[in-house]
Amino acid sequence: MKHPLPLGRGAGGGGIRNSANMEESLESLLLLESSRRNTDMVADLVLKKTDLFSELVSILLKNKHPVSWKAAWAMDVVSEKQPDLLRHHLNRIIDHLELFTDDGAKREVLRMLSRSSMPENKIGHVITLCFDWLTSAKESVAVKMFSMEILYRISQKEPGIKKELTDSIEMRMPEESPGFRSHGKKLLKKLY
Repeated sequence: MKHPLPLGRGAGGGGIRNSANMEESLESLLLLESSRRNTDMVADLVLKKTDLFSELVSILLKNKHPVSWKAAWAMDVVSEKQPDLLRHHLNRIIDHLELFTDDGAKREVLRMLSRSSMPENKIGHVITLCFDWLTSAKESVAVKMFSMEILYRISQKEPGIKKELTDSIEMRMPEESPGFRSHGKKLLKKLY
């Protein structure tokens, strides 16, 4: 897919000079279509020009549907290949985590966090949010499953939460989908 907006050149042939223009251009690219192809195109661009990752974070933190979700999706693809890019932004992202209203953005951010090392100063906040989401009847299955996975990973370093995690998974099992129950059973085996 050809980039409709020249991120590397302004009207005069030079590079885009300020962050606002880059962010607007990146937003336009994200909004072209909702597809894996478009997400991969944006991710490839960011992997080639890694300073754009900060712009994706800014778009995510606007908490504006659908562009924030699409930014999170592209960030997830990029961070799988270059996890260090995400590491520098984890504190800001975690500080905004409970503000995400879009399920897609929340899901993608939790997916990234499930692969990341948590900043020590944010672990308590993440534990609280993930337990709230895991035990909520209102959250999507994906949000609950990523919350469960994050809590399990944290429990390997903080064994004091294992009992609460076990109880929370067992409490939700009768109410949840087959996918949740399957993942929950796997984690319960590891927790026992």
